Amino acid sequence: MSLRDALQLAQERHVDLVEVSPTAKPPVCRLMDYGKYKYEQAKRDRESRKKQKVVNVKELKMRPAIEEHDFDVKVKNARRFLEDGDKVKCTMVFRGREIVHASLAQQTLTRLADLVSDIGAVERAPRVEGRTMIMILAPKKGA
Repeated sequence: MSLRDALQLAQERHVDLVEVSPTAKPPVCRLMDYGKYKYEQAKRDRESRKKQKVVNVKELKMRPAIEEHDFDVKVKNARRFLEDGDKVKCTMVFRGREIVHASLAQQTLTRLADLVSDIGAVERAPRVEGRTMIMILAPKKGA
């Protein structure tokens, strides 16, 4: 159909002539209410955004010489964050010459990972970065 005929038909039906596929030979056009089409598309986009899960990263900071009760509190917090679907960044902060005992800090982080292994998995193993050691835990898919 010629462009003039298509535009005339669209005007008679009080709708818009919308080009659907401009790369096709000949270009494909459609008769539709463009405002209604844009509204429906925006509605679909809003729906899809609602269904998306935003993953936050929560941080737990501790020192290598952490006491047992304090460590238990950190484990409890890590469990809560993982159950909520958030990732957990476990940061071991070294002061002064504590960095000499990096292996001790790594054992503590590994112990934390073992205690939450039923609901979380290690996404990034403990690694020293400057004066900190960082490990990232992610929630398991089934949890």
